[in-house]
Amino acid sequence: MASRAIWYELATKQAARNTLFLRCDITTGAPTSRQGIIAITEPVIKISVAAPARERRANHAVVKVLAEALNLRESNVQIIRGIKSRVKTFTAQGWWIDEPGEDRCLRRVLEYLEEARLNGGRRR
Repeated sequence: MASRAIWYELATKQAARNTLFLRCDITTGAPTSRQGIIAITEPVIKISVAAPARERRANHAVVKVLAEALNLRESNVQIIRGIKSRVKTFTAQGWWIDEPGEDRCLRRVLEYLEEARLNGGRRR
């Protein structure tokens, strides 16, 4: 079974808010012109950043790319797995993620990511 790049979990006793999970494959040291969301596939979201993979600069750059694409604050996007790996898992929480309806949330995140991909990594 293929792993999913994006999944959603409802709030629980342990997690007070609904949470979006994103599995990303990161390319570091990319030219600035190719920085951003490159592709959205079933197993991963492919992201390129210009920052080097040193001193967590690339991790911070990816958080910035995802937060901008998803219309969230950077503090609402966190890396939870793969800090030193190319494939990383991020969580995102925020006002529109807390709205009811998993399908609606997943459709919205795909729209946001696709818009960012088409606009050179940034949503308009």
